[in-house]
Amino acid sequence: MTFTRRRAVAIAAAATATALTLTACGGSGSQSTDSADGSAAPATLMLNWYPYGEHAPFYYGVEKGIFAKHGVDLTIDAGQGSTKTVQAVGSQQTDFGWADTPAVLSNIDKGVDVKSAGVYLQTTPSAVQVFADSGINTPQDLVGRTIAVSAGDAPTTTFPIFLDKVGIADDQVKQQSLDAAGKMAAMLSGRVDGLIGFAHDQGPTIANKSGREVRYLRYSDAGLNFYSNGLIANTKTIADDPELVQAMVDATSEAYAAAAADPQGAVDAMAGKDPQMPPREVLLEQWQQTIPLLNTPATADKAPGVNAEEDWTATIATLNQAGLLETAKNPSEYWDSSFAPRGEQ
Repeated sequence: MTFTRRRAVAIAAAATATALTLTACGGSGSQSTDSADGSAAPATLMLNWYPYGEHAPFYYGVEKGIFAKHGVDLTIDAGQGSTKTVQAVGSQQTDFGWADTPAVLSNIDKGVDVKSAGVYLQTTPSAVQVFADSGINTPQDLVGRTIAVSAGDAPTTTFPIFLDKVGIADDQVKQQSLDAAGKMAAMLSGRVDGLIGFAHDQGPTIANKSGREVRYLRYSDAGLNFYSNGLIANTKTIADDPELVQAMVDATSEAYAAAAADPQGAVDAMAGKDPQMPPREVLLEQWQQTIPLLNTPATADKAPGVNAEEDWTATIATLNQAGLLETAKNPSEYWDSSFAPRGEQ
């Protein structure tokens, strides 16, 4: 269904709903502006996880009418991991997904019918996270320590590359494999010296729960970078409804820029949206830590979501080196570069 057709369906549905409401209420019914004017096509977005600070721009964009301005009536759904989100988009259970690029690429290689419409977190948030009072001040202080990891995820599979970058042999750091919740529990209880994960997500939560400062040994500081979370769509959606995909890219880019300019307001827009969200102060810290991740040197001063082919090539090479990809394919196998943000309309 084309974007124009989707909009026509939305208008027809709104008109029917209006007629029914007027009949039932004697002509005095009321409804939302979006339903009344029917100007936005409905679209669903599945996140990579339960909402946390990184996702604030989506809620802010809906609240401020940014998505509606671009013709998108957006519904945001929680996710349960990037792989599940990619597969949901691939099976057309949702229109769009917000997922980690390593998971997107590995699933495309397995035959899942999705493509990236643009990566927004362009500097990896991957980091070793430790308490500031742990005595671990530099990567070299990890020698002889135990770090919690999650087998198979991007931060863990690229950890050997990080260690090589900082001059540490793999066998000098003990790894304990746990799930996401188990990693944080182990660090909070002192059973491990730290964990590997996304600094802008887990770190603020751990600091809030423990009352202790968290230190980050970021992969990017060691010269290791690869793309993280971004927008994906089914290949059929891209082929059949490119106007909707472009509208979603444009709205997401504008929403991320607006939220970066108003962090407090962006986080306020998340209030009450999901019972599993962290406290407001954690959400704010998470979003503030996300903002510096939106660009690389190749996209400095560009709008959020503008990708550079050289960053895609470097990401693919790194993931191939880590064993997440069997071969280093051309970026066009994974990314449709035709959907670059067009800027504020």
